[in-house]
Amino acid sequence: MSIIESMLPQGVSMETVIIIMASLSALTVFLMIYVTLLAGDDGIKRARAIGAQRDGMRAGAIGPVRRKKRLQTIGMMQKTVENMKLLKSSQAEKVALKLMKAGWRSKDAMVRYFFFKLVLPFAFGIIAVTLLYGLKLYQMEDSTRAMVAIGSVALGAYLPDILIKNAAQKRQDAIRKTIPDALDLMVICSEAGLSLDATLMRVAEEMERGAPEISDELTVTGLELGFLPDRRKALQNLAARTDLPILRGLVNTLLQAERYGTPLANSLRVMARESRDQRMMRAEEKAARLPALMTVPMIIFILPPLFVVLLGPAGLDIADFFGRM
Repeated sequence: MSIIESMLPQGVSMETVIIIMASLSALTVFLMIYVTLLAGDDGIKRARAIGAQRDGMRAGAIGPVRRKKRLQTIGMMQKTVENMKLLKSSQAEKVALKLMKAGWRSKDAMVRYFFFKLVLPFAFGIIAVTLLYGLKLYQMEDSTRAMVAIGSVALGAYLPDILIKNAAQKRQDAIRKTIPDALDLMVICSEAGLSLDATLMRVAEEMERGAPEISDELTVTGLELGFLPDRRKALQNLAARTDLPILRGLVNTLLQAERYGTPLANSLRVMARESRDQRMMRAEEKAARLPALMTVPMIIFILPPLFVVLLGPAGLDIADFFGRM
């Protein structure tokens, strides 16, 4: 019996592991083909989402003629969430803000979050109990088995928050990288005499393909400036959704320009230069950390083959010499 077979659970052979790995590989290839060829265009999805949000803000500004009796259900998840009144809880506003930071603004995103937040702990717990206590795939002590089951429940409880946090962090990094280019375009538009609303919409249109994240944020801000009664609130929403210092400074600059009528182009030009300097400093910081990060890979993967290539012939010659003696 090999070492790998000794590490497998009881009743699981090497052939079974190979079949499972081959099936997972085939499934991965199928999903990659589906995402590449059959999935819809992200730009079309973003345009539809922004259009739906614009229609909602327009309906709110006009005022509904009659309040609907109840929301139409869209499936089992929404029924479960509505029955437990999770959308009306005190955490709903905080959850909506977290989802907006990750780029998910629809109500369906909140429904999915609350549903999986409720279901995943039970699902992970049932799977862990079935595998550890029912099937007994792994031989463990009772205390270790209990800790693994509790850890599975905790993982299911925190998994939605972890995924949202990672998505928000990636979105913030993408926005941070493209802010200098957006500020340069805003300088050009403001010097050309465009208003703030037209500037934001024009910059969002120009950056839709290269930087969809900042384009979405600017588009939503432009729509809110047109529909919300308080323009200050629309700009503050931009800072809250992105949660970036450079955009908070941009919002303060735009608020001052709106309130006092100060020249906007000069302030935007200064902010564009500062943001570009910050981007260069972050790149230099990553480059300075590179030698320390490459030390361990060099020791493990590069130096041993190098020693074999350099010292191998000498070692073989020494071995032949002592062999002839």
